[in-house]
Amino acid sequence: MVVKRNDVIIIGAGIAGLVAAYECLNQGKSVLILERDTEEHLGGLAKLSFGGMALVGTPIQKRLGIKDTPTIALDDWFSFANFGSEDVFPKQWAEQYVHESLGQVYHWLGNLDLHFFPVVNWVERGEYKRGNSVPRYHVLWGTGHRLVERFEELLKKHRHIAKLSYLFEHKVTDLIKENGRIVGCIAEQEKTGEKDLTFYADHVMVATGGITGCLNKVREHWHKPWGEAPKEMLNGSHPFADGLVHDAVKKHGGNLTHLDKMWNYAAGIPNPKPQFDAHGLSLIPCKSALWLDHSGRRIGPEPMMTGFDTNELCRRISRLEKPYTWQLLNWRIAARELAVSGSEHNPMIRDRKLFMFLKEILFGNHRLVRQLQKESDHFLVANNLRELADKMNHLNGDHSIDYEVLKQEVTQYDDVIKRGKGLWNDDQLRRIQHARSWRSDRVRTCAPKPILDPSAGPLIAIKLRLITRKSLGGIQTDLESRVLDKLGVPIEGLYAIGEAAGFGGGGASGFKSLEGTFLSGCILTARAAAKSVNNGVSFKG
Repeated sequence: MVVKRNDVIIIGAGIAGLVAAYECLNQGKSVLILERDTEEHLGGLAKLSFGGMALVGTPIQKRLGIKDTPTIALDDWFSFANFGSEDVFPKQWAEQYVHESLGQVYHWLGNLDLHFFPVVNWVERGEYKRGNSVPRYHVLWGTGHRLVERFEELLKKHRHIAKLSYLFEHKVTDLIKENGRIVGCIAEQEKTGEKDLTFYADHVMVATGGITGCLNKVREHWHKPWGEAPKEMLNGSHPFADGLVHDAVKKHGGNLTHLDKMWNYAAGIPNPKPQFDAHGLSLIPCKSALWLDHSGRRIGPEPMMTGFDTNELCRRISRLEKPYTWQLLNWRIAARELAVSGSEHNPMIRDRKLFMFLKEILFGNHRLVRQLQKESDHFLVANNLRELADKMNHLNGDHSIDYEVLKQEVTQYDDVIKRGKGLWNDDQLRRIQHARSWRSDRVRTCAPKPILDPSAGPLIAIKLRLITRKSLGGIQTDLESRVLDKLGVPIEGLYAIGEAAGFGGGGASGFKSLEGTFLSGCILTARAAAKSVNNGVSFKG
């Protein structure tokens, strides 16, 4: 079966693919989008995301008194990235990002009627190395759901809509190369079993996401200095993010880099409504909860705490004796601090219900806590610590939690709090105070109060596992999003964008991300690819 030739084929209908399609249509190009999933899931992980973006020097930052510049942001980026001398293209993309995120993302989205909530959160502040030295995490009003929804609208109403076509449930298995140039791809329709479907275009863009939807590949590429990957992990990506097209790119000479760099999370629970094997939910864990190992002992010597270095949390969990941890807290903490990453569990932001959102911020998100209590067997609620310990052991099917050990850990922490702020000699309390010093985080971080305080109950324990999310490495590209071979020479006709390209250059974030660089990285790389197609950039390198 031979389909008519298009100007551009885009493999993948996530946000990178949709942005690229929009920009190519603006140029009058004919575009075919091949998507492995169903039409219902157009937008992929972006549609399920929280919609946070790390942006530099925005009007919102200035209004809040945050002095941020590309120079400051790049210094922070390089601190976390730990780039090597060979990381030429990742460094170039990092520089491109900090200089272009304001105009190419923030203002561009604003012109498309996509806006950000008027506060800026401070994430990934850094633990042993400096991370974000200032707040720059902007949340899209409407979450990633609105981002995808808006581009669906833009494409449907586009003046060149007749030049856009979709084929869903088509798995691309290989690329077509003629005379050294990529001229198309080969796909199969998994539902019918029809194979060897061929599609031709002047330009082919890979927008398939990363490899973290395949747990076997995650284990295969696990960062070797960390030892073996945890025996139990949850999938916070999607099984279709399996690196199949990465392998095809490699087969035709493309360079894959830094596949051992991944952006996973430390606080996953099984999805109560799973859509595939090991499907997980990524919690935004509470800063005021005690993070415990399998035996109920506080993990140390530095206590584990979110908001400073996600990569370090994953490293420490991966080296524990058991592949799971616990967070121990109370209802007061959960209502103020607990969240689930993504649009599905944040309906007030997703649906842009400002009054209800502010009400949950001010009075606590009791709706979410009750929902997790009802739906998740990993979310345990008890009236006292002994009952909670019994429930923890029942869930495990063993007696690994010793009540006396658990009681000692919680009591010691509570005793420090009771001594008064001037005597808070505990790293977690110091970091809580630091977090509360920034206005946006203050409303989402409890003032320290004993966990066993009867007025703050009931008590809660959450059993957590490491959960996969994004690939920081991928297909190497230049600043035009052209795929490069191992010598750094562009492969004619072939582009990679978004997560497939490691969000630019095959690893723009380096070893650790400043968080929020993913959706905006998809936009920047997609726009660069479309511009390259339009300009007819020379493929001689």
